[in-house]
Amino acid sequence: MATLKLTLVLDSGARIGSGKAALLESIHETGSISASARSMRMDYKRAWLLVDSLNRAFDAPIVERTTGGAGGGGANLTPLGQDLLSRYRRLQDAAANLAVDDLAAIEQRARPEAGPKV
Repeated sequence: MATLKLTLVLDSGARIGSGKAALLESIHETGSISASARSMRMDYKRAWLLVDSLNRAFDAPIVERTTGGAGGGGANLTPLGQDLLSRYRRLQDAAANLAVDDLAAIEQRARPEAGPKV
């Protein structure tokens, strides 16, 4: 079945898609950028660059890091980060629901083997 991918492109050029949303969800669940990177099989530096790009895209942080302490550091979504993730998922669900019939019609005409993906 054909699927729909949602990428938000802000006026600044910043992008928020399924990968960044999944990273935010993982950070929310694990409380850690490094644990999230590991669970997603992503290099920590890549995860940090994605978080940094999100933090730079908004007027307040999306993810806040904590350092030190008995358990080491960690990371948490800010209220803005939680709101962003919630709104992205809501938009994603609405777009998918709206596209069901069109995707089915397109998929019905698609060849099972399309050749190289370019």
